[in-house]
Amino acid sequence: MARYRTHSIEFKRQVAQEYLSGETLHGLAKRHDITRNLIRVWVRKYEAGAFDDDAQAADLIREYEARIAALERLVGKQALELEFLRGL
Repeated sequence: MARYRTHSIEFKRQVAQEYLSGETLHGLAKRHDITRNLIRVWVRKYEAGAFDDDAQAADLIREYEARIAALERLVGKQALELEFLRGL
C-alpha cells in the first residue's frame, strides 16, 4: 500500500513563496519531489491565508504540549515526595 508523505506548514509556505517569487512549477516540483498540482493547491491556500491559521494552531499546540509535559513532571515529583513521606 502506498504511504503518503506529510509536509510541515513551514515547508508548504516556503514552496508557495518560492513559486510566487518567480520559480517555475516544473523546477519546484522536480527539486522538492512533489507534484505540480500539489504546489498549485498550496499556492491557493497560501494566498487565501490558510497557512497563517494553521501556523497559529500549530504554535498553540506546541505551547499546550510543553505545558502538559511540565505538569506531568510536577505530578511525578509530587508522587515521589508522597511516597517518601509515607515511608517515614
